[in-house]
This record gives sequence, structure tokens and C-alpha cells, in this order.
Amino acid sequence: MDGGRGAERSGGRGLRVHVGSFTSGGGRGITTAAVDPRTGALTLLSATDELADPSYLAFDHGTGVLYAVSETERGAVAAFRPTDGGGLTALGPAVPVDGSGPTHLSIAGRRLLTANYTSGSVSSLPIAADGSPSGPALVLAHRGGGPDASRQERPHAHQVLPDPGGRWVLSVDLGTDSVRVCAPDAATGALRLHAETVLRSGSGPRHLAFHPAGRTVYVLHELEPQLTVCRWDPQAGRLEPVAEVPLAPQALPEGVRAYPSAVVASPDGSALWVAVRGADTVATLSLAEGAEGPRPAGSVPCGGSWPRDLAVDPSGRRLYAANEHSGDVTWFDVDPRTGQPRRAGSLPVPAAACVVFA
Repeated sequence: MDGGRGAERSGGRGLRVHVGSFTSGGGRGITTAAVDPRTGALTLLSATDELADPSYLAFDHGTGVLYAVSETERGAVAAFRPTDGGGLTALGPAVPVDGSGPTHLSIAGRRLLTANYTSGSVSSLPIAADGSPSGPALVLAHRGGGPDASRQERPHAHQVLPDPGGRWVLSVDLGTDSVRVCAPDAATGALRLHAETVLRSGSGPRHLAFHPAGRTVYVLHELEPQLTVCRWDPQAGRLEPVAEVPLAPQALPEGVRAYPSAVVASPDGSALWVAVRGADTVATLSLAEGAEGPRPAGSVPCGGSWPRDLAVDPSGRRLYAANEHSGDVTWFDVDPRTGQPRRAGSLPVPAAACVVFA
């Protein structure tokens, strides 16, 4: 059931995925593919390189608008509206985020949030009535560093997203080994620091995911392969670490390190999946003992090389990995009993970096 460059292009409505990629690495920008509702297979519909290095995407299911960062020195965000035929129509020009190297974005009400890795800041931009982003960006700069001189010489914000209740915004900073909780100003949308949770020194937190119940947060570390389990208090806006779970991929060749990149929770809250670059695996963690007790339950090859992102389909039956170096999106059938993924097919997408469902 593998797709390919020669896959038949088809229009029509139905479930789709959008894949962001690095145009500077040979990617085609944003690729759109149709999802077969029976098998989960992807069929190429279109690609656009209108935006440079759209490495991370977010889809607003309420308005039907797709947002993308431009992970460049002069970082920006842009909006697109999907067409019935499978293409994308830009909603105006890209808007500067007043930060460098945005690696992540999310939607918080009527604002867009970006995590700007190179400049170590997070930006907040208003969303106009037609769904397009507008400026100026309101920027909150992070402060601090960590012990890894090559990766933590200054702040490096890697992810920013609202909590499930929409009251708080959490930003994950690889450079400062911490997660910041911010309170958005109701009038201006500016982010104000509320609290900061410091994690293991040198661990390099990259991304986090909420358990579907909304009271547990899983913080994934890039520099020290582990997951930190945190208790989330949505009333006080506090994040409390309660456990650490090592991620132990198979033995790697000398000089090769494991760099975890993405963590997602199953919609029913029974499992977590973690992408591990270097090891090129997808690890499964069982939540059978409860949200705060993930247990390693095996791993499988990612289907390519350097899995940068993971996405689970709305049903929870399939998992998709964006493999950056091998240039493909691989999909897996998920065993409903064990949560283990089994490779089912792949679609070539050069320099794939992110997968979102629409």
C-alpha cells in the first residue's frame, strides 16, 4: 500500500494530511495528501514551495485554515486555505514573528503563537477576520542557559502551546532546561511569565504532550533521552515533575547518539509514542498503570531515517512519522490491545518535518 511520486492525484473531500518540509534541504514546502479511510494510506494531492522552510504546521479545525512557520533567520508565519481539489491558497503574505528560527506554532483563540528557537523567544500574533495572521508580533524573550556549551549557550524555545483549558500557555526551552507557564493578557494577547519549572540540568527539553484527561504532561528531552512526567494544575497554572522515564533504544554504533524529537498520546489515553532520531525508532510507552506511570513497551523502526515528528490519526488507529533524512512519511497500524505500531506504508516527501491532520 506504499504511495509514491507517481501516485494518482485526486480531488474531492475527506480526511487529509499536510506535511511541512525544509525547502533548504530539498523539500517541496507544504505537501497535501489524501488519507484512505479504510487503510490509512496517503495519496499525493499537491505541493507548494511558496513559503521557505515551512517546518511546522498547525490546522484550525474550526475555520479550516492551515498555518505554517517559516523557519528562517527572519522568521515568519503564513496562512493557507485548502481547496476542494487538494491545493492551498495563501491568505496574504507571510508575517514576521520578530524572532529567528521559529520551530513550532500553535493556535490560542484568535492568536498564533510561535516558539523561536534561534532567538530564544515566543511570539504572539493576532489572527484577522479572514484567518490570516497580522502584526505586529508581541515577543516574550527567554533568559538563561544550560551546561551543554554547543546547544545551551542561550535560550532556545522549541515549542509553545496553550493548555487544554485555554487559560495558560506553556513554552518548552531546550537551552534553559525548563518549561515556562505564561498568562496571556486578555486585552493585548501579550504573554506574561507566570511560573517556570526547571528540569534536569543538561537534559534539553524539546516538546511536551498533555494526557487526554488534561492533568498530566509528558516532557520529552532531546539531549538526554528521557521523558519527564509532570502533574498539571490548571487552576494554579503549575507544573510539578513527579517521575522520569528513561528511553532506552537499542545499542547504537559508536559515535551515534539518540535524539528524541516528538511525543504524542493516544486519543484514549492508553499509550504514548515517542520518535527517536539517531536510533530511528518509534517507542511505545504503556499507560496501563495510569497517566503518571508510563512504562516502556517496546519500539519499532521508524520506516526511514531521522523521525522528526509524529501524528496520530483522529481514530487513534494509525500513527504517522515524518522522516526527515530519508524523505518520507511512514504510516503504521496500531494494535488496539498493545498500542504497538506496525509499518503499513510510506509516501515520499523530501525533507519531511511535520505532519498534521485536516
